[in-house]
Amino acid sequence: MGRWNVLVTGGAGFLGSHLTTTLAERGHRVIVLDDLSGGFQENVDPRAEFVLGSITDEKLIKEIFSGDSIDYVFHLAAYAAEGLSHFIKKFNYENNLIGSVNLINAAVNHNAKGFIFTSSIAVYGKSQVPMTEDMLPQPEDPYGIAKLAVEQELRVSHEMFGLEYIIFRPHNVYGERQNIGDRYRNVVGIFMNQIMQGQPMTIFGDGEQTRAFTYVEDVVSVMANAPLTPSARNQVFNVGADTPYTVNQLALKVAEAMGVPANIKYLEARNEAKHAFSSHARVQDVFGPRATVPLEAGLNAMARWAQSVGPRRSKLFEHVEVLKNMPRSWREEFSQAHAEVGS
Repeated sequence: MGRWNVLVTGGAGFLGSHLTTTLAERGHRVIVLDDLSGGFQENVDPRAEFVLGSITDEKLIKEIFSGDSIDYVFHLAAYAAEGLSHFIKKFNYENNLIGSVNLINAAVNHNAKGFIFTSSIAVYGKSQVPMTEDMLPQPEDPYGIAKLAVEQELRVSHEMFGLEYIIFRPHNVYGERQNIGDRYRNVVGIFMNQIMQGQPMTIFGDGEQTRAFTYVEDVVSVMANAPLTPSARNQVFNVGADTPYTVNQLALKVAEAMGVPANIKYLEARNEAKHAFSSHARVQDVFGPRATVPLEAGLNAMARWAQSVGPRRSKLFEHVEVLKNMPRSWREEFSQAHAEVGS
């Protein structure tokens, strides 16, 4: 297999830190680039080299690639608040699209062997379920649009410059090291954080939305093997759990894992896909059959970790550009924060 020089963007975050550990355990040299906007430096495996900075910093990206011969880029850095992305369009595209282009340019200019990109099933939009890779992507929000644009950029960069790529579309990933203080994304973490603060679990709409919730190791194990799988090159793969649950069912299971009665508060519905889960036939054909962690087992593991670290609080998002049609609970938070700043 040999020893690679690997750049992991977002390696202080949830999914990226798990991937960093897996790659380091295999003996690879790992450079982690993260701006700590959603991650924590203590998440970074001590065997990795940590660089504090953003993928939007083109000069820094060039310095990293000029100083090291990067074999593979694992690009996970993104602001992945899908529902909030309608209201932070400029921020979304600068971070999730332009930042990705900086990395792709550097990978091309320095002849990287491969580029592994973490996309999202958000590219499908409100398509028929289960979502399959041969469906026409029709993203419904700026987050999904940015992810799809990066996918297309990788395709044309391969055709133009020969950059090899592999794209993964994970969904609803949860587990230890998740930023449970983030109020805009990662429903499992939000529920656990609310429980530890004595608050009700908040659900938008009637809670009958369906999602398949994926334990982190089920995604990381596939991603880490990507460079070792020649038949995966220049392909797109859904990766995640197979069994969908309603958000109501999830809330009950989270409460059980946390050892408390379920206390749910319903909020007004927001603009989101009612049903979103995918087929994983392609990833199993290429990477082989895989055993996945059942939801209850994964939630129990995450609950033990969450209770050991305790509740976390994050700052209100500071880059909101549009308030119109924002979910009322979010809009009230932003309005109150702006009033307090002005007083």
